[in-house]
Amino acid sequence: MGEMITIPLEDYERLCAASNELSDLRAYDRAMAALDDGDDERVPADFAKRLIAGESPLCVWRELRGLAQAELARISGVGRVQIVNMEKGVRGGSIATMKKLAEALGVAIDDLV
Repeated sequence: MGEMITIPLEDYERLCAASNELSDLRAYDRAMAALDDGDDERVPADFAKRLIAGESPLCVWRELRGLAQAELARISGVGRVQIVNMEKGVRGGSIATMKKLAEALGVAIDDLV
C-alpha cells in the first residue's frame, strides 16, 4: 500500500466540494468555448422546456429555425408527410432520413433522437 495521510473529515469534505466546483467550472468553460467556436448554440428557454417535456425534437428544432414542414421537406429532400408522421411519433426515420433532416436544421443527429 502507498503512503497515507489522515485529515479531519471537515477538511476532506471541503476538498471534495472544491473538486466538484472545479469540475463544474471546467464544464462551463468547455460549454462557453463551444459557443464561441460555433460548435454549439444557445436555445431559448421556451424551446428547451419543450424538449425537456418530451415534445418531438424534430418539431421543436424546425419551429426554432422558423421553418414550415413543407419548407423543411424542400430543403432536406424528405417528404412532408414523413416529417408530419415523425413529428407526431407515428413513424420513425431511417438514419439516412435523420441525417438529411439534421443537416437541413443545422443540428447533430443526436439532437433529433
